[in-house]
Amino acid sequence: MKTTTPTRPDTASATVVSFGHVTKSYGAVRAVDGLTLALHPGETVALLGPNGAGKSSTLDLLLGLRPADSGTVRLFGTTPREAVAAGRVGAMLQSGGLMEDVSVREIVTLGCALHPRAHPVDEVLRRAGVADIADRRVDKLSGGQEQRVRFALATAGANDLIVLDEPTTGMDVTSRQSFWATLREQAGQGRTILFATHYLEEADAIADRVLVLHKGRLIADGTAAEIKASAGARKVSFDLTGADLDVDESVLRALPALSRYERHGATVRLQSRDADATVHAVYALGLHPRNLEVAGLGLEQAFIALTEEA
Repeated sequence: MKTTTPTRPDTASATVVSFGHVTKSYGAVRAVDGLTLALHPGETVALLGPNGAGKSSTLDLLLGLRPADSGTVRLFGTTPREAVAAGRVGAMLQSGGLMEDVSVREIVTLGCALHPRAHPVDEVLRRAGVADIADRRVDKLSGGQEQRVRFALATAGANDLIVLDEPTTGMDVTSRQSFWATLREQAGQGRTILFATHYLEEADAIADRVLVLHKGRLIADGTAAEIKASAGARKVSFDLTGADLDVDESVLRALPALSRYERHGATVRLQSRDADATVHAVYALGLHPRNLEVAGLGLEQAFIALTEEA
């Protein structure tokens, strides 16, 4: 399968993150398999993949939390640990808990004190949406509130790269919308945002570039529209009426170019690698479909198609 990669600058000065043929194994499991990619200033990049695809391992390597078995990882032309120590990277990870017996303000104040290029504490609290719970103890927070505190710590200073692992887990709809509005503001200031997520609608709406990992390999890299197009399939749906409702199920399943088939009552939903051939075959069967629709795949359907093919 051929994927489409947008044209990007290749000068070293324009590279924020660089992976060169990176591998990482845990025993017999190859978590990252020859990964090569580059991120550039101002990009908002979604990292997608099924469980076990290597997303968390990739972020661990990027942040210098684990060493690569082979290949090179560079941030701003230096090692990950040097970039983190210089205050150029902020991270919000799933692993690791927050300190207990301290207030939100106290833990954010500590984060700001440790950052080489810290923002004012009140500004960090406000931007992360936790100013109203600043005096609450951390161990009394809801899951969504904890996530916002982690985001406050990730943005305690003037980072050039912000790395987020499943950042909106536990947040309600309103909090998620506010969170992404803040991230857009950060990206608008020239910062590079890299986030791993299982919410594909977030990737579709937020990211200007999408990376798809599968078994440690990069199988697709492009805009959301390019990822959808690279899946090479389209959605076909229609309703059966009258005598057509009695059509043999096996006949519909045998329609040409199908990669997915669903039927719910009178409604048939298909995924086809050649929508023209599929629709032509429907009429050739003597059927009279109503409400026929042919459309491109959404990001979720494209993601499923790409990972199943891989």
